[in-house]
Amino acid sequence: MFPALRQRHTRWRAAIANRRVLNAEAVAQRGVAFPGRWVVGPAAVCGPLLILTGMLLRIRYHYFFPEQLAGYEQHPVLITAAYACYASGTVLLWPAVLELARRIGATHPRWAHWGGCLVMFGLFTRTFHFGTDHLAFHLVDSQGLTTAVAAVDHYYVAWRDIGWHPFRMLSGTIVTGWVVLAIGAYRSGVLGPGRAVLLGLMSMLALGTLKGTQIPQSLIAAAGLCATFIPLGVAVLRDGPRPSNRALFWLAVLLGLFVLGQFHAPRG
Repeated sequence: MFPALRQRHTRWRAAIANRRVLNAEAVAQRGVAFPGRWVVGPAAVCGPLLILTGMLLRIRYHYFFPEQLAGYEQHPVLITAAYACYASGTVLLWPAVLELARRIGATHPRWAHWGGCLVMFGLFTRTFHFGTDHLAFHLVDSQGLTTAVAAVDHYYVAWRDIGWHPFRMLSGTIVTGWVVLAIGAYRSGVLGPGRAVLLGLMSMLALGTLKGTQIPQSLIAAAGLCATFIPLGVAVLRDGPRPSNRALFWLAVLLGLFVLGQFHAPRG
């Protein structure tokens, strides 16, 4: 019995190694496509780290909205930073997901297409919820904690009763998308079984307005993101020459314009 199990395990590991070799060869032939490795690499490294940072900053408060709003009333700078980090990390995930799907697609295009599209459509839903988070926090500033809690509670009831809304329809994509992408990453050899399972556990992450850090679901999901995308980002950055001085100059210009935009953007 045990020799047979060992043989099966050996064949299984050999099959995984073969898939990785075939996928690496296919990826090497294609190179890094849009938006380029100097966008994909930093995004893949910074996105998961920002999400994890946001989770840790707000971890002291219960994940549901009354406690999140109370936390904002007590520590507005801390909670604002937490949600800003989380939102920024989510936005930065799209180049990383695009690159992961591209690598899966080198040998398993259908898994790449479905998994990548479902995840990225789901990321739009999360950014929609960040907008409602932002408004709710400013209700605390202008109307007080009690009114803000009542407003969000009414919003949840109205959201459940609404017949149809595009972002309600997209809510399921962020749950199923990570699972499909993880299966594709495993079948293509891009990720091993452990890292693929961790990536699939992103489907456990709470979705909705003012959803804070759930323990342990949120931290497990963040660990999966870090284990998947940080090595990917490092590999992308190392696979090619350093940017030219001209490229670095324009990068500095763009960063400067971004910083200035924070101070001169229209208020509203």
